Amino acid sequence: MQAISTKDAPAAIGPYSQAIRSGDLVFLSGQVPLDPATGELVSATIEVETERVLDNLAAVLAAAGCAFENVVKTTIYLTDLGDFQAVNATYAKRFDEKAPPARATVQVSALPKGARVEIDAIARRP
Repeated sequence: MQAISTKDAPAAIGPYSQAIRSGDLVFLSGQVPLDPATGELVSATIEVETERVLDNLAAVLAAAGCAFENVVKTTIYLTDLGDFQAVNATYAKRFDEKAPPARATVQVSALPKGARVEIDAIARRP
């Protein structure tokens, strides 16, 4: 196993890695809409927050030698399923519409730092 880390995504806020590479698989920890430069939560529309989450995931993917096209599974955590359509539309812009990754979306009671959206992923290195 190899820990993956980049300064282009928020540092871990607990005892975990941004990602772990095991063989040709990369397991990305969940990202919330933290600005990696300031460490502050981006609080705007759910679309802007989702973009920040996806930017953070993109940075970790790049550090692992991957991109969104290599993602095979994601999980989206929302504090309000009423945000599903807006998050889904923003998310769809990052993935190939012909072969998007498998995905689960769940509503949770709370997320770290008061975030409204968190996404984790599993990718396969090319």
